[in-house]
Amino acid sequence: MTAPSHNKDDFQALQYGFAAHIRNPEANAAPAGIEERRMQIYRELFYNNVEGFLAGNFPVYKAISSDEYWHRTVRDFFDKHRCHTPYFLEIGQEFIEYVNGDRAPDEEDQPFMRELLHYEWVELALDSSEVDLPVEGVDPNGDLLAGHPVQSPLAWSLAYQYRVHCICSEYLPQEPGDQPTYLIAYRNREDAVQFMEINPVTARLLYLLAESEELTGQQALEQIAQELQHPQPEQVVAGGLQTLEQLRANGVILGTLV
Repeated sequence: MTAPSHNKDDFQALQYGFAAHIRNPEANAAPAGIEERRMQIYRELFYNNVEGFLAGNFPVYKAISSDEYWHRTVRDFFDKHRCHTPYFLEIGQEFIEYVNGDRAPDEEDQPFMRELLHYEWVELALDSSEVDLPVEGVDPNGDLLAGHPVQSPLAWSLAYQYRVHCICSEYLPQEPGDQPTYLIAYRNREDAVQFMEINPVTARLLYLLAESEELTGQQALEQIAQELQHPQPEQVVAGGLQTLEQLRANGVILGTLV
């Protein structure tokens, strides 16, 4: 016998009520007829799973936050943000979208909050990336000046206003630095994620090479020397070659385009 249609509606209403209570038990009463002991298990299980994953993804931000502020922020995310992915590995990205979206500011927010969260998220994103390194079309021993240096898809150039890689409980900058902070985040050949601070010239070099596969290392460095109005361009080229060789040794540069 087919159940009356209103039973389905009642069950759906129960599901919505159950989810609302799990998300925010203070604002939404528990559904009737469910033992409180069971509801407590559900409340703790769902929240602790999300909180634990965020704590693992953003350990520095949790460490510099008060316990009350941290849980207040996580609870607000758990209550108000609607994730568009079922994967736990992507909850960190959802949290960043929540922070950058309609979230109401909190008086305890740090001015570098958004940048630090992004910096911490990058490590997990690179660690879990399934991108394959190209094995064809790249000469690992190619001439980095005569050819086009190929950057690893697992090497990301980053720029921040704050020195996010230095932030800790003893260093909480309240104003941006005088100059941007440039970093390379990369996964090396041992699949370990590393961060490297670079100067603006190296950041510019990597940007130029990423913009055009037609550009050789020599041409990119000569363009930078011209932009700097350097009186001895050959020094820029020589220093740039050393940088490119170091980046190749670290796996940031894979070789040259064949």
